[in-house]
Amino acid sequence: MLIIGIAGGTGCGKTTVVNKILHELPEGEVGIISQDSYYKDTTHLSFNERVKINFDHPTSIDFDLLINHLAKLKAGQSIHQPVYSFVKHNRTGDTIFTHPRKVMIVEGILILTNPKLRDMFDIKIFVHADSDERLIRRLKRDIAERGRDLNEVLTRYQNTLKPMHNQFIEPTKEFADIIIPNNKHNTVAIDIVKTIITDRL
Repeated sequence: MLIIGIAGGTGCGKTTVVNKILHELPEGEVGIISQDSYYKDTTHLSFNERVKINFDHPTSIDFDLLINHLAKLKAGQSIHQPVYSFVKHNRTGDTIFTHPRKVMIVEGILILTNPKLRDMFDIKIFVHADSDERLIRRLKRDIAERGRDLNEVLTRYQNTLKPMHNQFIEPTKEFADIIIPNNKHNTVAIDIVKTIITDRL
């Protein structure tokens, strides 16, 4: 099994890169694990308490469970990936039954901050995008998909997202094997990743 970690700041275009890689490889050979599924269970907290959690800090992620699940997949075992609700700020209780694949992609803003998890990746990719571009994408997504208002998104960006990005996410760029500047015409980096994957497989 080839394990690829794809990191980068919020709204940098990780999903676009993941989809391009998926498109380039045979169907059924690639599985995806999202860091967002592994936010810690907050059932014991009230909704108002959950809203105050800093979800952009590494401590918000259940890395132990993520590492455990990845190890199981590598050993050929299937897992029950948690399902997370950004509206409720908690796991839903549902799971996604995930089978091992030849290639497993793990994507998320904080995945390169954890040394143990980082060591499990055969290829580490960091997707870079301009901070203005990331903010615009975050605004559009949070308002359209997560029911947030403009003021809430901007306040969160200034108070949490930006400082956390500078403190935890941007420094992990140094661990990346490949840095992809995210623009629509950057097919060369995707071709390089595809070639590496094909060679390994």
